Amino acid sequence: MNNSTDIIIIGAGPSGTAAAMILAQAGKRVVLIERGDFSGCKNMFGGAIYTTPTKEIYPEFWNTAPVERGIIRHSYALLGELDGTTISYDKQSSGETYEAYSVTRAKWDRWCAQQAEEAGAVLVKETLVKEILKDGNRIIGVKTDTGEEFFSKIVIIADGVNSILAKQLGFRKDIKPEHVALSIKEVLSIQKEAIEERFNLSDKTGCTYTIIGGPMSGITGMGFLYTGTNTVSIGVGVSLDDLQKNFLKPYDILNELKKHPILSPLLKGATLKEYSAHLIPEGGFKTIPKLYGNGVMITGDAAMLVNNVHWEGTNLAMFSGKYAAETAIEALEKNDFSENTLALYEKKLKNSFILKDMKTYEDVVPTIEKNAEAFLGYYPQKVNEFMDMFTTVDGIEKKTKYTGFISSVFKEKTLPSLIKDGIKLVKLAAGVFVK
Repeated sequence: MNNSTDIIIIGAGPSGTAAAMILAQAGKRVVLIERGDFSGCKNMFGGAIYTTPTKEIYPEFWNTAPVERGIIRHSYALLGELDGTTISYDKQSSGETYEAYSVTRAKWDRWCAQQAEEAGAVLVKETLVKEILKDGNRIIGVKTDTGEEFFSKIVIIADGVNSILAKQLGFRKDIKPEHVALSIKEVLSIQKEAIEERFNLSDKTGCTYTIIGGPMSGITGMGFLYTGTNTVSIGVGVSLDDLQKNFLKPYDILNELKKHPILSPLLKGATLKEYSAHLIPEGGFKTIPKLYGNGVMITGDAAMLVNNVHWEGTNLAMFSGKYAAETAIEALEKNDFSENTLALYEKKLKNSFILKDMKTYEDVVPTIEKNAEAFLGYYPQKVNEFMDMFTTVDGIEKKTKYTGFISSVFKEKTLPSLIKDGIKLVKLAAGVFVK
């Protein structure tokens, strides 16, 4: 194979494969380098992709992609020690497609890589890029762990959250523990019929859970659950900073979560099929590194493009790959690979939902992290206490109960601290809506 090409893309995850396919469809010569045995073998996420953004890149993907269940229900569970309050939103499909689908990343990423290859991209597997090659201040290619060198006009870096190459270029510094979460997930085998009965689903429909509290009470962490065809994916994502400060082990947290009485009946009789762990960008807008330079662009998790407020990462990655590809096509047609030309990539991101949403929510995660004990511990627990009181009939008049509940709040929290917490929440909400 000729080691000179138009574009080299490092990493065959969602952003890398989307960029490779779009570039190949435009007739550009593309080499996509993946360190794993296959695309997706080292990737992990909760388990859902969103139809509207995805179909812009992969039209009618639901007909051929390895999608599992159409998501019709989003549930939010506030867990106490032995109880919980669950709020659900249901929306049935009004047509042939669903607003989101559960998928397995290993299968999804392989399918995406196949689309890129069918378009004409060359996929090089089991190859680790160790070094970025430069000519003066311009990127001209890469060097692999075998010593082989590949040369190109543009390099797109899509090698994930712990991007050694972005750091090598000086585009970012070492990641701080508070800027990433360690997410671990188990994929559990459960009979298809049991999933549909336990979660009140039909043949092709699925649901998701976002979980707060329980074993994660008072720390910056959340749980998640997604239903597949004959599997249930359950996991937790906890701030690496909190894990270190509190000497916590994420697999202990996950094991306790699976035992919780709200969730354990849903997982009865399940057998472990797969276990994975991965770092997830959590720093938000303020941690986005330099995104482009002379002959180079950075996409996906390597660019810290994750919106943790809405558990969005895969769609942001795909679109960043799309915008990088569109920018590269224009640069190739102009035969200009300078920083000035590639600045179009960042402009596209700024004009899209990606950076607009990340800017909107830039203060949410830091505020929650600073107030995790209250927002992710105390107040969710008080919701459960109130619901317990509200639903219990025991011969005690309601007014006495309500008065006692309110008195307990003021005993546990001073009025100034309650006002302070309220102001923080109002400022947070106001910041979101004003931006």
